[in-house]
Amino acid sequence: MCGLDFPTDPNVLVGLGTADDAGVYKISDDLALIQTVDFFTPIVDDPFDFGRIAAANALSDVYAMGGMPKTALNLVAYPMEKLGKEILRETLAGGIEKIREAQTVLIGGHSIEDNEFKYGLSVTGFVNPRKILINQGLRPGDCLLLTKPLGTGIINTAAKGKLVKADTIARVTELMAALNKTAAEVLQAFTVSACTDVTGFGLLGHLAEMIIETGIGVTIDSRTVPILPEALEFAAMGLVPAGAHRNRKFRETMVRLGPGVSPVMRDGLFDPETSGGLLFGCRETDAPEIEKRLVDAGVAEATVIGRVSEGEREVIQVI
Repeated sequence: MCGLDFPTDPNVLVGLGTADDAGVYKISDDLALIQTVDFFTPIVDDPFDFGRIAAANALSDVYAMGGMPKTALNLVAYPMEKLGKEILRETLAGGIEKIREAQTVLIGGHSIEDNEFKYGLSVTGFVNPRKILINQGLRPGDCLLLTKPLGTGIINTAAKGKLVKADTIARVTELMAALNKTAAEVLQAFTVSACTDVTGFGLLGHLAEMIIETGIGVTIDSRTVPILPEALEFAAMGLVPAGAHRNRKFRETMVRLGPGVSPVMRDGLFDPETSGGLLFGCRETDAPEIEKRLVDAGVAEATVIGRVSEGEREVIQVI
């Protein structure tokens, strides 16, 4: 990376050498630490909701690695003179709500004065070193499952133009603020070959990371991918975030779109998500039971969206 010589340690189990969601450091044969950090500018108007979403997004990386978060540190950049104390207080309160829901403790943080408001968390979690989930390891014949619908980036773009109904904004806000905790707990009872969470690179961008340099390919059935219908409507109107176009350009050599896949659906599959769901692979024989348990546990839109194929290597076929 940039020609820099990074320090190494044999206890680093997951580090800078991969595109995983977090780093993992081994403490003992039965315990490893997961460490991650994430923050961003407000994507919704309500500061309490912004705090909930930013916290859920940061906590998600620990769940994607197969662990459970334990401690968190606040990260804040804030224009106090411009916005005043109340907005900051509400944002932190929203974050605390999600930290508490995750059964995690807030143990400190750091803040600076900045012209642009930013908020997020640094999170530490625990995992058994033998049960770490990484974003590569998919096996031929595996099914791919997704636990949250796509389209938050498109709808947030439309919301900036005041084009989104209040009930849609409320639903999307709750989706982004929903922890991946329940999904992660369900997965602990099964053998998962690889896992990540779907965020800024979009579904296809994160899927590309799961297969690059692995020699395997995947097939995605766009008809089964959960996507918010309002997102497709806004995408048809051209209200697609710039990030979706960047994601598509970056991974265009790895993606093959079938003749039945519309440009609107394509944009949804590349949509940069905020605090998206878990994307993971499992044995085909386990997929129906995992899907049932996820739905029964309240992860209502979890579904099988594709399979690891025997076709072109390191290619995502979308049908």
